[in-house]
Amino acid sequence: MSRGDGAARGGHGTRLRLVAVPDSQPEVVSAFWKGIDVFRPIALAYAAYSLWDRPQDLVRPALGWAVLAVLGVWTVFLVFYRRRRLSLVVVELVLAAAAILATRLVDSAEAIEAGSRTLPTFWPAAGVVSAAVLLGRKGGVVASVFIGVVDLVEVGRATPNTINNIVLLLLIGTLIGYAVDLAREGHTKLREALALEAQVRERERLARTVHDGVLQTLAFINRRGAQLGGEAMQLGGMAADQERLLRALVSGTTPDESASAVHGDVDLRQQLARFAEGRVHLVAPADPVLVPPRVAGELVAAVGAALDNVHQHAGEAAEAWVLVEDEGEVVALTVRDNGTGMAPGRLDEAAAAGRLGASSSIRGRLSDLGGEAVYSGREGSGTTVTMRAPRSGARGGGVA
Repeated sequence: MSRGDGAARGGHGTRLRLVAVPDSQPEVVSAFWKGIDVFRPIALAYAAYSLWDRPQDLVRPALGWAVLAVLGVWTVFLVFYRRRRLSLVVVELVLAAAAILATRLVDSAEAIEAGSRTLPTFWPAAGVVSAAVLLGRKGGVVASVFIGVVDLVEVGRATPNTINNIVLLLLIGTLIGYAVDLAREGHTKLREALALEAQVRERERLARTVHDGVLQTLAFINRRGAQLGGEAMQLGGMAADQERLLRALVSGTTPDESASAVHGDVDLRQQLARFAEGRVHLVAPADPVLVPPRVAGELVAAVGAALDNVHQHAGEAAEAWVLVEDEGEVVALTVRDNGTGMAPGRLDEAAAAGRLGASSSIRGRLSDLGGEAVYSGREGSGTTVTMRAPRSGARGGGVA
């Protein structure tokens, strides 16, 4: 290329990172790398022909061949070394810049003034394209500007050919980088879509399994409870509630969230009052503790799971206390019993055995609300579960 045809190097990506390109790349990105590997030796062969074809312009031809030999070694190295890193792109840009500046030592002053081709001709363009493929359009712009500045330094002034070549480098780096950015974004969205499709298929499979077994069983219990009356009717009502919640779960809907938009906040004290009977005591403030229905539903379910553990593991005579505290932006619930207590490591053993009352029904619900659940206690002195969650139920980190 003419003076200022220095080379084009560009980068990919909107973030400049000193890391290797991920192993999983869109096909278009892999194709760009293969194309660059083909371009380098072709450009180097043209540079060698250009040097051989104009001996009258050279004052140090041996130096020119030495520079091209270095570029040749680098070209061969990248053919066999397949990992593309930012450090390699930087080295290639530096080699290209050095080769361009070496033109002042190889060519005569008259040839330079006349606008002869630079020593590496088109070879530096591979560096601009490499930067564009690795780092996206921002990297392509930075690399092309760098090579363009080196071209200006080598010529010593801004000639029409130099300006034209710099503009071409900017277009190459920007457009190729932009294309790579789009390819990577599309690749990411495709992977997300495939993951979502897999989740939907799994949900449908689970829905069929649950419908064929659990839901039909719960519906049968509900019908038989209504026919038998008495305590069986209460049991049937509980089965109906669980059937409704389970249907919402397998269908991907959340009844509590839809109710929130219609009915507004609910009083958590009233929601927990259903547990205050027999050996369960509710201790709540005098003023309402208003929370969104979704938050109330998750907290009530967590308290219910904790009380179920009390009934099953604390002993027949154990009593339980549910303490409700309104801390402004945070709601705190404490479930304490005076039962047999809990041995160290018991929660981990239960989770490993598939009993997920503590890890899923309690801790999982609080984590989904952006809160936390903490167990304490020891054998013979009862167990305490402290649950704290943001009033808004914001998802994210725990509560301070």
